[in-house]
Amino acid sequence: MCRSIKRLREGDVPATETEIREAALQFVRKVSGYRAPSRKNEVAFDGAVDEVADAWRRLLEAITRSA
Repeated sequence: MCRSIKRLREGDVPATETEIREAALQFVRKVSGYRAPSRKNEVAFDGAVDEVADAWRRLLEAITRSA
């Protein structure tokens, strides 16, 4: 689905906050079909980006701890 999203887990090198946020933004763009949301949808769009980034951050932290 999102072939151009960068892999965020590369060995011992942790993903930066910027990388996580950019990947989340790209994912939400793909799923929503919006490159940039309308003002009406901006709050929902930005909230989705935040939620996806938080979920990926938790995942990456859990994987790193258990590896």
